[in-house]
Amino acid sequence: MEIQGLNVVDEVKMGMMLAAGDRQSVLDKARKMEESGLDSIWVGDHIAFHIPVIESLSLLSFCAAATERIELATGVLLLPLRNPTLTAKMTGTIDMLSNGRLILGVGVGGEFPPEFEAVGSAISERGPRTNEAIEILRRHWSEGAAEFEGEYFQFGKVKIEPKPVRPGGPPIIVGGRKAVSMKRAGRLGDGYISHMCDVETYASNLAQIGKHASDAGRAGRPFQTAALLFTVLDDSYEAAHKRAAEMLGMIYNTDFTEAAKRYCLLGKPEDCLEQMRKFARAGCRHFVMSALSDPDEIIERASTEMVTELRSII
Repeated sequence: MEIQGLNVVDEVKMGMMLAAGDRQSVLDKARKMEESGLDSIWVGDHIAFHIPVIESLSLLSFCAAATERIELATGVLLLPLRNPTLTAKMTGTIDMLSNGRLILGVGVGGEFPPEFEAVGSAISERGPRTNEAIEILRRHWSEGAAEFEGEYFQFGKVKIEPKPVRPGGPPIIVGGRKAVSMKRAGRLGDGYISHMCDVETYASNLAQIGKHASDAGRAGRPFQTAALLFTVLDDSYEAAHKRAAEMLGMIYNTDFTEAAKRYCLLGKPEDCLEQMRKFARAGCRHFVMSALSDPDEIIERASTEMVTELRSII
């Protein structure tokens, strides 16, 4: 699919966020996702948060050992909370151990300021720190010995190994909702993943990203497009909408009655597929479900009623 400035990779995929609990639940869910035919496992990231969150790169390394085929993705890794050289070492190792299955979704975070203070990273600097970190990751992944002189990070030549399996490293998929995130995706990213984004905004965001890619001389490069979509399966669209609005309203402490209709996959599998078709027409190719109803049911029904149909969505 051609969008001005973007060469969207025309391969439709379906993935799912992994709700990580104890060791056995992680093993069971990861293996079940792979066996179901889903294309990817995604994990969230926080150092500290309102609720317990398993460290994302450790979790993906564990999933890499438990699976063989399915892609492993961060959705999204909060780069300004982490030293980029250490992150390059860890992600290169995960990509090597998983035989090239890592997708590195990245973002700036900011919704939980205490975690920035706890790691000594100024929340006001999270955007430019992320920009520098992306460049540092790519240098460590692709250069024998890398060096860097930036505003926030400086170091002399150092060799980081093992290198990722894929030349140049895993694709870097940029997340975010603000205009500066679209600029980052176009100028620095290999892709874009949305979060709480309706179809019209998604199409507008890709247009902005394409312009930034063109301005940066990056037009025509392969570009991956993804959308994180809260999902509730139910035999009634109305019941699914009610559940989504209530749960999201509780999580984010705001009224989600109308927003749930725009940001979620709701109802029967055929209802969800119709909603995904709208995103596909806007340019999305990788659909990432975040379960607000029983994840086992979503995996089961996705494998039997959605995955095959999704392959022919474009």
